[in-house]
Amino acid sequence: MLGSLAVALLALRAGLELRRLRQRGQERGADLVVRHMKLAKPGVVLVCLGFVGGPISAMWLRDWRIFSTLHAFLALLSLGLFIAAGLLGVKLSQGRSRAVDAHGWLGLLAALAALVATVAGFVLLP
Repeated sequence: MLGSLAVALLALRAGLELRRLRQRGQERGADLVVRHMKLAKPGVVLVCLGFVGGPISAMWLRDWRIFSTLHAFLALLSLGLFIAAGLLGVKLSQGRSRAVDAHGWLGLLAALAALVATVAGFVLLP
């Protein structure tokens, strides 16, 4: 899961660079957009796959009730934000939306929620 979050954070970093260029009125490089999308797409997929592993691990390997911890709630929140950012990103790339700022905020909030969920999960480690 940490690897998927690392990929997502690299995508966030590229997205923030795109935002800086847009705010300065500078032309955004096509290579930076491509890098952002090459990182973000697998990042969201990996986060989704990693999320699925959590309840499986809790239920079958540790005999816990699923979604009964703060970590689980935060992970679910983060997952929803990642999915929303990803879906909006797809619409942006297809020209069906112009909500660039909303996409950025969703991505930032998803990353922050994932980091907080990571910290909250430390107490669950064996």
